[in-house]
Amino acid sequence: MMNNAVAIDGLHVRRGRHDVFDGLSLSIPRGEVTGLLGPSGCGKTTLMRTIVGVQRIRSGEVTVLGEPAGSAPLRRRVAYGTQGASVYSDLTVRQNLRYFGALLGVDRAEVDRVIERVGLADHAGQNVSDLSGGQAGRVSLGVALLGSPELIVLDEPTVGLDPVLRAELWQLFRGIAEAGTTMVVSSHVMDEALRCDRLLLMREGRIIADTTPADLLASTGTTDPEHAFLALIARDQETHAHTRRAHREEAAS
Repeated sequence: MMNNAVAIDGLHVRRGRHDVFDGLSLSIPRGEVTGLLGPSGCGKTTLMRTIVGVQRIRSGEVTVLGEPAGSAPLRRRVAYGTQGASVYSDLTVRQNLRYFGALLGVDRAEVDRVIERVGLADHAGQNVSDLSGGQAGRVSLGVALLGSPELIVLDEPTVGLDPVLRAELWQLFRGIAEAGTTMVVSSHVMDEALRCDRLLLMREGRIIADTTPADLLASTGTTDPEHAFLALIARDQETHAHTRRAHREEAAS
């Protein structure tokens, strides 16, 4: 348990009349970049909201850094970057970081350190609206880094960015993890799987693979993560079809 940043056991989440998770269990190791990958609508955002403690759950146990998810001791230890911009476009980079820093109680030296860390020192006086998409993403990442959290959860931070900008952000994620922070990053872009230490591949509210990039390719006999994921989907569909047939035969006997 102590080696895990996140431990989830028997998670049930229902939204409206739909069960998003029905008994989901998983763990996320400390100090690594864990990629949460899968198509839109598979439950990635709901899972991330559960980890940071803002999702209502029906049952199950969610432990984060040794504490119940969403509990008061985690408020400074866990950072969450939602989909889309999480900063003010009419403020400068420095003004944004200082504002959020004041909410967290960090000093201006910490703000300047974070601006430097995300590579925006030369743009600190620019309005976010004047930055490129990749630079704006760095501002949001900077907000998440304030206060030196132990776990950073980012929901599709590279969505809409071109391959060069995505590569730049992933280089930042790698540097953050190497400094000791646990990163959980969701994406529906399968080539980003190869940039992670650990992979959780999701489909229809289930984890269909908990693996590493190398093992993902080896187990599917492919060299491309998208083809690997499609192979896993086909395998998963075959398994479920077999299970349904077995249930029907058992019911008929």
